[in-house]
Amino acid sequence: MRATVAPVEGNRMRLSVEVDEAEVDEALDATMRRLAREVRVPGFRPGRVPRPVLEARLGGPEVLRQQAINDALPDLYARAVVDTELDPITAPEIDLTSGEDGGPVRFDAVVEVRPTVAIPGYGGLVVTVPGTAVADEDVDAQLERLREQSGELVTADRAAGDGDYVTIDLHGERPGAEDLHVEDYLYEVGSGADIAGLDDQLRGAKTGDIVQFSSKLPGADDDAQIRVLVKEVKQKVLPDVTDAWASEASEFDTVADLRNDLRVRMGRMRALQAQMALRESALEALVELVQDEPPAALVESELRERLHDLGHRLEVRRISLEQFLAASGRDEATLLAEIREEAARAVRVDLALRALAEAEGIEASDDDLDLALADMAEQAGTSVEDLHHRLEHAGRLPAVRSDRRKAKALAWLLEHVELVDEDGNPVSRDDLQVDTGEGTDTAVTPIEAEATGTRGSGDVDVEVTGEAEEGL
Repeated sequence: MRATVAPVEGNRMRLSVEVDEAEVDEALDATMRRLAREVRVPGFRPGRVPRPVLEARLGGPEVLRQQAINDALPDLYARAVVDTELDPITAPEIDLTSGEDGGPVRFDAVVEVRPTVAIPGYGGLVVTVPGTAVADEDVDAQLERLREQSGELVTADRAAGDGDYVTIDLHGERPGAEDLHVEDYLYEVGSGADIAGLDDQLRGAKTGDIVQFSSKLPGADDDAQIRVLVKEVKQKVLPDVTDAWASEASEFDTVADLRNDLRVRMGRMRALQAQMALRESALEALVELVQDEPPAALVESELRERLHDLGHRLEVRRISLEQFLAASGRDEATLLAEIREEAARAVRVDLALRALAEAEGIEASDDDLDLALADMAEQAGTSVEDLHHRLEHAGRLPAVRSDRRKAKALAWLLEHVELVDEDGNPVSRDDLQVDTGEGTDTAVTPIEAEATGTRGSGDVDVEVTGEAEEGL
């Protein structure tokens, strides 16, 4: 078989394929064997029907040849795509040009292919990331939260104020609805109750006071008459910041050790947040360089995948689409528009990373492929050999390699964008390293194991899901 590729109008390519007569004969034999098993002819056992009898039964040798060609076309097209390294994104329009009656078979397949986009200026991208420094004031605030958690409530012989806790009995009469009655409810004054005006009434109230006012209760249209009995006023007493308190409230013996641990933990969290911001901002900056609209075929494919994933997640949680829409406050049209927008952005990310890999000569080696398959096999609970066989049979190995290539392109991007803080000051990548507390640091890159935001309408995830799973 020989195949050539030539451009057509727009983003379409014509794949011209010529199949030798010997291969056509092999296809004829395969079709004849299949039909001999399936077609029932009186006097012959299944699979034992002679070819002349079968041809006569079907309407002549021409019909059998035509059937054989139709049977072989999908495989011939797939082989030609692999041989020419074509990257189609739509189903082909196949036109049989010769060989229907005899001789070599020739056919053309016109198909839309994945476009190559331009990313001008990708080498000079500047990305803003949040600062990672932890100030003394930040540590003080966290220490204060720990004191709040260790605080004790003690009875206060005075009027209640914000931050105090009051034990109350509350009764509300709702016209046309069931009354509300709560006893011995501990409430923090100033915390913002669902009952409008409650905080204002409790400020200045003392033990034994009864306050009455009108307010709307949740779920009611008309005002309710509210009556509140203040049974006790308590204030929160916070412990002094001493080594003894630090020993009781934490695993550390001294306040100094506790403060140091808080600083390290906060620094670690901020570094992780900065890493996430770097990844998202770098991708966003790269995608903004793509001026072309993403092909509708790719967007629709990504949209179908995302809708399929959403349906699967809802099914696992036993939630209907109607329940999900009601809980999220959206209608079906709004949800679909949001998912379509996400799908379009994901396609842009996919195209941009492919363009970056092409521009920088980034490739996924056989070793990269082996590492990817090892990760996928571990997640799928199977052997690398079995996974390799199934993906190869399904024609998905190139997609795995493509995913690894895009991940390497993302790692390159994160290593080469310029980093600045919110004030425009340069940020060192050393500041984005995460102190693990074990004598080693974890840097932001490489991130080859991370998903790049899209399956690429033909790629596979790190996990055996989506199109890869369908082909297994």
